[in-house]
Amino acid sequence: MHIASGAAAGALVRSPTAAALVGATLHFFGDRVPHEDVASKRFEIWCGVAGVFVLAATRGPLDPATVGAVASAAPDLEHVVRLPRPGGRKLFPSHRIPGWHRPGGISAEAQLFLAGALFGAVFAAGFRR
Repeated sequence: MHIASGAAAGALVRSPTAAALVGATLHFFGDRVPHEDVASKRFEIWCGVAGVFVLAATRGPLDPATVGAVASAAPDLEHVVRLPRPGGRKLFPSHRIPGWHRPGGISAEAQLFLAGALFGAVFAAGFRR
């Protein structure tokens, strides 16, 4: 969901710099919305990698939609890759605020459906340009 929302926002703002800022901001607030995490990290990682790859291939690696997607997804790299943790705390603010990331709410299936719809809209808009 982070990648799809970042891509959609990036496509709307039309500036790579703005897309990077909006993508990171969307990740921060997206963590606040109660939601279920996807059960399979492997599935989530490969969907994300594929989504960014297809965006880069169809719209270009520096297109605002691609930049927004990467910026929105990048904070979750600390869940997958061992990164430094100064003082033992995670790097991205929404990952270290107690109670910020709340379970429940939007199901993983609903998020996948919405992410697919957002990607479809971004890809369709990219093919029309």
